[in-house]
Amino acid sequence: MRRVCLTLPTDRACAATLRAVAEEAAYGARHFGVEVHLLVLDSSGPAALAAHREAVAALPPEPGVVVHHFDEDEQRDFLRRAVARSGVATPDRVLDLMLPSGVSYGACTNRAFLIAEALGCASVHRRDSDGRYQYLDGKPVFPIHHELTALGRRAADVAGAVSRSRLDPALADRQVAMVGGSFVGEMSVDVAEIRALDPLVYDDLVGLTVPAGYPEVWRRNLVDEAFRGAGTAAFTGDLSTLTTVSPTRVDMCNVAIARGVYGRVPLPPATDTIGSDYFLLHLVHGARLPGVLHNRHIVNFHTPERRSDAGFLAYQLRLTKFLLAVPYLRAVYAGAAAAGDGLLDGDGLLRASAVAALVRDGTGIDPMENGERFDVVERSYRKLGGRYAAAADVLAARRERLLDEARRDMADFALLLDAWAPLVRAGEEDPPSTKGSTA
Repeated sequence: MRRVCLTLPTDRACAATLRAVAEEAAYGARHFGVEVHLLVLDSSGPAALAAHREAVAALPPEPGVVVHHFDEDEQRDFLRRAVARSGVATPDRVLDLMLPSGVSYGACTNRAFLIAEALGCASVHRRDSDGRYQYLDGKPVFPIHHELTALGRRAADVAGAVSRSRLDPALADRQVAMVGGSFVGEMSVDVAEIRALDPLVYDDLVGLTVPAGYPEVWRRNLVDEAFRGAGTAAFTGDLSTLTTVSPTRVDMCNVAIARGVYGRVPLPPATDTIGSDYFLLHLVHGARLPGVLHNRHIVNFHTPERRSDAGFLAYQLRLTKFLLAVPYLRAVYAGAAAAGDGLLDGDGLLRASAVAALVRDGTGIDPMENGERFDVVERSYRKLGGRYAAAADVLAARRERLLDEARRDMADFALLLDAWAPLVRAGEEDPPSTKGSTA
């Protein structure tokens, strides 16, 4: 029986979301005849962790659904064994990149990838703890419907199962590597307050995500659309498109990726950097691998913690690090788009060595560019005043460290790319303990 991994990484209380995702797992098993491994990777504090354990214990048994709930100690146990068996040259460093002490959107998803490989899953389907499902006629609208319909099949065989096809016919024999949708509701990056306080400052900051040299009309459109997902329109019926999916149309709370992608290439493990987990969406697009874009969008919401003083400062740090990472990532994405089919081997699968070369080349950008980007961030925050000005003081005190981290994060990514294949093989030889699992 085909196995798939539906994963929910979390570091906050989200028992209601956990129960909802378990319903999606049951839907997938019931309607598609697959074995769904619901994988909860829990980095929460003691109180939330206990509530999650209680929620998992209370889940009704569902045929074809296996639930794994691993706290950080259990995750570290599996990772230590895998790293030791892998024979990588820098085991302690690799372990730290897989389970760092700080928040890492890429690392938590990499752990899901590695565990999914060890469990023999054909795909990973990711949801987030700050999202919920839309409803139609009183029933939740599950993205896994489109994901299991298309993922891993020849694009030509999927053409009749989607609403429309915009795929180059030359790609029809390639397998669908990614299926995704977006979100509705609050912006994925919490910058709405900045836009309300000063639209010009908002334009300066968000404009840092747009490549230099774009015509002003294109730049304006990209700034206006940034982080808004699919807007606010409610779901009224399915619309799915077979295509090479633009990464700007997919959110990581609503995506499924085939093992032919993540089994070969992980995500950047940068800490405290929003957006670092979108790397594979850009890589799949650059390599011209087929995907399906659908409109079963997740409802995004912002948790109260982000509004607290400590949460606010942490978020501004993560946003700043993302803006400093953009030039490095953009260099890799441009290289991937230029390489196109050159990123693939004879079987049409990604070549990790080619990706690693692009990442290493990307570390050579002019450091002056990032210094100027940092100046824009600091100047913008000071214009906003209040707690943004206070955040600017903190950022300014860490300026050199943050600039250095942006470069070192890419070097660390190249190291993890080299270690990934032996790490995956080692994980498959010694799967994680089923201590946290229920059937």
